[in-house]
Amino acid sequence: MNKLHILAIAAHPDDVELGCGGTLIKHAKKGHSVGILDLTEGELGTRGSVVERYKEASLAANLMGVQVRENAQFRDGFFENNEEYQLKLIYYIRKYKPEIVITNAPLDRHPDHGRGFSLTKDACFLAGLRKIETIDNEGKLQDAWRPKRVFSMIQDRQLEPTFIVDISETFEVKMEAIKAYSSQFYNAASDEPITYIATQNFVEQIQYRDALLGKRIGTMYGEGFISENILGINDLDCLIYPQLA
Repeated sequence: MNKLHILAIAAHPDDVELGCGGTLIKHAKKGHSVGILDLTEGELGTRGSVVERYKEASLAANLMGVQVRENAQFRDGFFENNEEYQLKLIYYIRKYKPEIVITNAPLDRHPDHGRGFSLTKDACFLAGLRKIETIDNEGKLQDAWRPKRVFSMIQDRQLEPTFIVDISETFEVKMEAIKAYSSQFYNAASDEPITYIATQNFVEQIQYRDALLGKRIGTMYGEGFISENILGINDLDCLIYPQLA
């Protein structure tokens, strides 16, 4: 199965779980085909190892119910938005042909997040140009493909969302998927250095953020997204009865 409804593309393993995990779980539970592409292996992370990251990412993917998870093995901290990396990412976009792409925040504490956003946005556009040629694993020319929408998740910085998705029913599973990264977050038994994300209250802050976003739309929990393009709806009832959207 190659064709995906949603492909989440993010710089590091655990970015997706923290920023849009609840939304991916929600769509997977609805029967939509959902996938994740981690751009790097997170090899510069202070805690844990690349081997542990792959195990944790696989466990988290199983918890979320996504159909596929791949790693592009870009250089953590040093990938760039240039032709080399754009062509590599175009390959994955054309391989999975997603209708919707979710990617990193456009501006954030970690510089990889902003670069991940700009690289993904540009690659999604370029993937639709048929005169840019890429080859699949069987040596065949890939068809051009451009996702219909590219959305940014909200990560460390409190950016203003364009819209908020109600994740009240999937929030607990999202938190389990986050905790799958046991080498990265707080662990009283660990003797590794304490980092920004390994403090005791970091995961709690994710809960507070999602609760505040949910409050803005009258639900328990929410995840915020940013769209550079104006969103269209079928009619005004979609805003009154979200289940009809």
